[in-house]
Amino acid sequence: MNLVSGATVVAGVVGAPVAHSLSPLIHNAWLDAAGLDAVYVAFAPPPHRFTAFAEGLRGGAVRGLNVTVPFKEAALAIADEASPFARRAGAANLLLFSADGRIAADNTDGAGLAAALAEQAPLFEPGAGPVLILGAGGAARGAAAALLEAGAPEIRLLNRTRARAQALAAALGAPVRVAAAERAIAGARLVVNATSLGLDGGAGPELDLEDAAPGAVVMDMIYRPLETPLLRAARRRGLAVVDGLAMLIGQAAPSFEALFGAPPPPLDVRRLCVRALEAGP
Repeated sequence: MNLVSGATVVAGVVGAPVAHSLSPLIHNAWLDAAGLDAVYVAFAPPPHRFTAFAEGLRGGAVRGLNVTVPFKEAALAIADEASPFARRAGAANLLLFSADGRIAADNTDGAGLAAALAEQAPLFEPGAGPVLILGAGGAARGAAAALLEAGAPEIRLLNRTRARAQALAAALGAPVRVAAAERAIAGARLVVNATSLGLDGGAGPELDLEDAAPGAVVMDMIYRPLETPLLRAARRRGLAVVDGLAMLIGQAAPSFEALFGAPPPPLDVRRLCVRALEAGP
């Protein structure tokens, strides 16, 4: 592993909580394989201090940050410029800090979702039918925007706080709508859990997967545990499943290139991540 020097490029991930994140493992493995003088670390400011924390990085002492829960919408709000996808999603999972003090925002969650589906559900066709997204936070925003771009004919949102889902539907426009709980999953071709339900072995979303379309795909953005209660239930019904680790690695690849100026080197980081998950906290 490269030693940290006075010239070492620093980047990282920010979230609350963030100690569980596998992003440092992924990025530092790539950095080591590429022989780059850089390091990727985790930052965990108090939730009410995120804006002050990020504003304090103007000037480029830190090259950039991946942004995770609950800061994705706030990350977009502080940026001086943003990619079209980040603006459409209304959330950013990547901030880049320039030497001139400007902050640029991007969102690679859409790329991560697409990569995960291509890897683990290659037969899925976004235009084949309705999509159900659970949640209305930054992760749900990125998923909805990506699936709209991919041609989903209908995106249903189901969220504990209906007003938050209504705000997201209004921001993205048709064909995004808030679904009634009793009919949300009916005929869905893809179900995406973009909430924290099921994290660390907790109870998963209460869904009757029998109401999904035959051959539906079920995706969970959670990767601790790798097989969540939702994915376990989907497997029992013979449905295709997509795990959160595939999406994490999928969004990390374009983030790495934006942060360090080179694509990730060939390396089986999934194997490293699975080992880390099996080893526990």
